[in-house]
Amino acid sequence: MAALPRTVPRALWHLYVPKLVSVLRRGYRVEDFRHDLVAGLTVAVVALPLAMALAIASGTTPDKGLHTAIVAGFLISLFGGSRVQIGGPTAAFIPVVFVVIERFGYGGLILCTLLAGLMLIAAGLLRLGTLMKYMPQPVVVGFTAGIAVSIFSSQIKDALGLDIAKLPAEFLPRWQTYAAHIDSIDTATTMLCVAGIVAIIAMRRLRPRWPGFLIVVALSALCVHLAALPVDTIGSRFGGIPTTLPVFDFPHIPFERTFEMLPASFTIAFLAGVESLLSAVVADGMIGGRHRSNAELVAQGIANCGSALFGGLPATGAIARTATNVRAGARSPVAGLLHAAFLLVFMLLAAPLMRDVPLAILAAVLLVVAWNMAEIEHVKHLLHGPAGDRIVLLVTFTLTVVADLTIAIEVGVVLAAFLFMHRMSEVVEIESGRKLIEDDEADVTSRTQPEQRDQLPSGVEAFQISGPLFFAVANRLDDVLDQFAVRPTLFILRLRRVPLMDASGAQAIRQFLDRADKLGIKVFFSGLQPQPHQVLMSMHVLEHPNLLMLADDFQIAVDTARDFLAQLESNSNASR
Repeated sequence: MAALPRTVPRALWHLYVPKLVSVLRRGYRVEDFRHDLVAGLTVAVVALPLAMALAIASGTTPDKGLHTAIVAGFLISLFGGSRVQIGGPTAAFIPVVFVVIERFGYGGLILCTLLAGLMLIAAGLLRLGTLMKYMPQPVVVGFTAGIAVSIFSSQIKDALGLDIAKLPAEFLPRWQTYAAHIDSIDTATTMLCVAGIVAIIAMRRLRPRWPGFLIVVALSALCVHLAALPVDTIGSRFGGIPTTLPVFDFPHIPFERTFEMLPASFTIAFLAGVESLLSAVVADGMIGGRHRSNAELVAQGIANCGSALFGGLPATGAIARTATNVRAGARSPVAGLLHAAFLLVFMLLAAPLMRDVPLAILAAVLLVVAWNMAEIEHVKHLLHGPAGDRIVLLVTFTLTVVADLTIAIEVGVVLAAFLFMHRMSEVVEIESGRKLIEDDEADVTSRTQPEQRDQLPSGVEAFQISGPLFFAVANRLDDVLDQFAVRPTLFILRLRRVPLMDASGAQAIRQFLDRADKLGIKVFFSGLQPQPHQVLMSMHVLEHPNLLMLADDFQIAVDTARDFLAQLESNSNASR
């Protein structure tokens, strides 16, 4: 009994061990460092123009973006719970940061970022990382697409060279201002922006491995310098970029308005937490790893506090840069540390060259980022889902664009919760009837599960889902294919006990089929109920090429699986 109090704290402490420590404990070789060095340099090249563009779009100076990528990027990799996560400023923060600076000044943003950092640290220590994964898919897609529209809206001035002294923070007044100044369009600026967009898209299609953003930015700066093009540049608007190390920077901070800033601080913390965990999940899928969500939240909190103290912006895990890091061969958080170091070197050595970077090209970069962030295909996919999910998506999107991101998230989550309760009430009403399922498979399964597993042919595995497959439980499917020591040839997913499914559940099923396909595992469904069948059909999941059969019951699926394996064996023998 005496050992128990020591064991529990040790297990809790393990939740917060940085992945860097775990990697170094297992052994870090010269070859690993070589891969991390290349990956860190590659990501730094991608992050350099993005950091400046994101800072300018947020209503501040480009050096603030670079300082954020350096300080926060280093701290996230140092303390984070993901092996290959890259942190820094992201497009998701642009609408929030712009409004905070507009209302409270840059000192107010420093305070908001500090408060958000403390909230993230508290969330990690309270082990809320797992709960943040349960965000309904329509809410996430809705506010992400709304942020993309807001970013697009913020770049029209620099993209067209409009002569506007002060741009409103709100969506509708901003477009009214654009309309009032439409006669001030600058032809050279507009053509440069359009050329930049075309060049970025062309490079992505023709040379996807090249750092398209940086190449286009560098070439445009060279053209502006040689041809003396009359367009706004970093130098003309901001006076260039300092060639000094980031230092502690404390502008006037309006502590007396702390209570007013709490909603914006919560929004920053929420965005940082959700986006970092989404990015970590994407990284896990690419490298086959598993992140520590609570350690990641604590690291994000530390990074945001550090960024604020060094005069930076809010930061989080960046999905696109993390994916670039993985594709470049990163093996550990050392790649993220090196990415921050390379950015620091670039800033110190290349700052004079950045004076000629045209703002129209940075606008082009962000317009492409906004298009990618909108995930049009994903939005279309969810719009084929149940009516309730469509309403949540559209309401969250609309409020994000025309109102406030905090309000959008709150309303979206509340709507999703009411929708869930309504669906649950319908299920209770249905199941209160005399008999829901005409056969007795459900009863037999619960009593004779071992015997039914014994009849599975070699190379076939089965898994039964019991209960509604909705947004709060959909992610449990992620681990199903990892439970088997020997990878099966065919997998039977039993859905008889799933009375209903929402868009998040359908997305989880699609991801399950995608992963099984990558592993070479064919899939059968058995006992699919009418409501889940309708949802999967409307969202085109049943058209997935790796789904071979919809069996009425489990026994038919087993018999067909046996015939399928026999046919495979026969074809294999014939080919010999």
